[in-house]
Amino acid sequence: MRSLFLSAALLSSSLLGSSMQSHGQAKLAPLWESKEQLPVPESVLYVPERNELFVSLIDGDGSAADGKGGVAILNMDGSLKNATWVEGLNAPKGMALYKDQLYVADINEVVVIDIITGNVINQIKIEGAVFLNDVTVDASGKVFVSDTREGKIYMLQNNRPSLYMSDVPSVNGLKVINGSLYAMAGPELWKIDNKKKTVIAKGLKLGGDGLEPVGDGSFLVTFWGGLIYHISANGEVKELLDVQGKMNTADLGYNAKEKILYVPTFLNNSVIAYQLSL
Repeated sequence: MRSLFLSAALLSSSLLGSSMQSHGQAKLAPLWESKEQLPVPESVLYVPERNELFVSLIDGDGSAADGKGGVAILNMDGSLKNATWVEGLNAPKGMALYKDQLYVADINEVVVIDIITGNVINQIKIEGAVFLNDVTVDASGKVFVSDTREGKIYMLQNNRPSLYMSDVPSVNGLKVINGSLYAMAGPELWKIDNKKKTVIAKGLKLGGDGLEPVGDGSFLVTFWGGLIYHISANGEVKELLDVQGKMNTADLGYNAKEKILYVPTFLNNSVIAYQLSL
């Protein structure tokens, strides 16, 4: 998420039907758009075990501790299952699931939700955090969360936060894969091992937002300003979608089995599903 604002009324069925971009063999094709209004959706998490989509809702300013935020649940066809599954958050953004606990970045704390009951069971304040943005969890349950405005990555172990890495410019999207932490550091994709970085790709048009592995060593990256890229394992970059000035493309969810992206449109108040072809 970026603290910019575009008109929320620009998306139409004609845009949805014509917004496919193709470069080489890679392309996106729109499948559906959610119909019910979702108040400022920032992140989507695909939960295959439940056949559901969790959607974080800011419903206000992305930096305001106003208690207006929450998490909604969509069915896999984009229909609304539960608009108020979790309420009373502030400006929730990235999410990650470990066992039955959902970790949500919320300004300066990580909120922990029991997905069986939908109850908030912990709120872990991170001292000095300003704009917590994305979350990922490794196989052992260590939680990593990015602070975009401070350029820091924090780690939570047994619910105790510590600074993991600093000087990660505009860090947002995070993902742990096979023990390595991948991070969108502004217009660069980093691989981080033992706090040492390797730059996988650089020179992207905007700072990255959502980051999801495709499953073949490559990645999908969304950019809040309205871009979606595919980055191959060797760092080759392909633009899949450019809707800059028309809608936002915030923190995506991804169904790797069926190759479907779920993209929150932020101020357009919807989620759009796209079929990926590579």
